[in-house]
Amino acid sequence: MGIIKGRVIKLGDNIDTDVIYPGKYLPIIEASEMAAHALEGIDPSFPERIGRGDIIVAGSNFGCGSSREQAATCLAAAGIGAVVAKSFSRIFYRNAINQGLPPIECAQAADMIEEGEEVEVDLAGGQLRYSGGSLSFAALPEFVMEILNDGGLIAHTKKVMGKA
Repeated sequence: MGIIKGRVIKLGDNIDTDVIYPGKYLPIIEASEMAAHALEGIDPSFPERIGRGDIIVAGSNFGCGSSREQAATCLAAAGIGAVVAKSFSRIFYRNAINQGLPPIECAQAADMIEEGEEVEVDLAGGQLRYSGGSLSFAALPEFVMEILNDGGLIAHTKKVMGKA
């Protein structure tokens, strides 16, 4: 999981876990079923518009609200390749890593990149390339890359313990 290429889904500031994954769906426990409701709180048709590998580009405080890990789970299961935001709620940031969904903090991205644009995210190199050039971000640490490459924290732990 070094370079991720995808089409941009652009969102604003303060996208909370209730709009990422509405609370009425919390009884669902299968990730594939959760994916069918990703971002439904913003627009009920959103789940049908998400394509595998799409990259969310958002403003500040992405994933604020409750600590529900289902918000990161539904995005990962829906095929979102990465979330690039000005900033993240700390609990969402860690939940995303745990679910194998790369969270990228890049303050300029939301102002520079347009909806539907094709972008390339180089996780290890700390570069986001788009039609207008490239933006730098802090590359993810090696231990985080290992978790993401293994598909999330559970898969990584099983691998480390020799049970994968």
